[in-house]
Amino acid sequence: MATVEKRGPYQYRVKIRKKGFKPVSETFLSLKQARRWAKRIETEMDDGLFFDTTEAQNTTLFEALERYSREITPQKKVASVELGRIKVWQNNNLATRSLASIRGKDLAAYRDHRLAEGKAADTIRLELAIISHLYTIARKEWGMENLVNPVSNIRLPPGSQPRDRRLEGDEEERLLQAARTSRSYLIGPVIILALETAARRTELASMEWKHINLSNRTWFLPETKNGTPRTIPLSTRAIIVLQKIKMEPARIDGQVFSVKNHSISQAFRRCCKTAKIENLRFHDLRHEATSRLFEKGLNMMEVASITGHKDLKMLRRYTHLRAEDLALKLG
Repeated sequence: MATVEKRGPYQYRVKIRKKGFKPVSETFLSLKQARRWAKRIETEMDDGLFFDTTEAQNTTLFEALERYSREITPQKKVASVELGRIKVWQNNNLATRSLASIRGKDLAAYRDHRLAEGKAADTIRLELAIISHLYTIARKEWGMENLVNPVSNIRLPPGSQPRDRRLEGDEEERLLQAARTSRSYLIGPVIILALETAARRTELASMEWKHINLSNRTWFLPETKNGTPRTIPLSTRAIIVLQKIKMEPARIDGQVFSVKNHSISQAFRRCCKTAKIENLRFHDLRHEATSRLFEKGLNMMEVASITGHKDLKMLRRYTHLRAEDLALKLG
């Protein structure tokens, strides 16, 4: 049963009470709108098509993000990184709004504001991806079945162009020379292993002796970014580096390196500054290593088994063969 209560000269409050459903209410600016809404909702209830929006209206984005960070984020490989992005959202004005009230235009404004701040397109896409997944979880698992995902109604900023930065000239020699004088004495071995294995920064930081077989020249990775374990063959240069580290006192926790992800990046940036090398990131070493594997004559599937790429299109993005080297092969 629907009842309409006049709240002001241009405001009408509709309440609907029907057996089997929680009471629902809504406010309108005209009596006609109020009655039309009441009729539609009662029809949906009769036809079994009605979904209560009360929870979505009473849950703020901040509260939903708190729940998401407790239930969903810990299951992800990059949980700590995502928690940082969640904090960005929780400090935004949209965090005080209810899930049901946020529209595509609100997120479009957020997108444009972040672009104006100079944020990278990929950063913004990742931030919006959290909101999109949150709405999906809320709709599928939190009982907010009729919640509309506002991210689906906006244009995402175009992805950044893939980097093609490779080591040039004597940059590798200069980089390793700077590493030898760095206060982070392990950054040199980390750089060499990155170039020899094409491993990611996180994989190198979590390297354990129990997964390394120096006799068979292999390194087993039980946990990877894409969730599939893989075994990396170790080159002679990689074996020499690991044997030198093995001679040092072993860590109690069995880790090869006593460094964390951010420490590797910081030390690498200092080495680049000392070596006067510009526009080089640690992840570019993965690009370099992957390209070298192809230049050694390995085929696509062989390289993928080492780098862990599942998508061969993505593998092509990481592979930047020098035209001059290919010209020499052509004769």
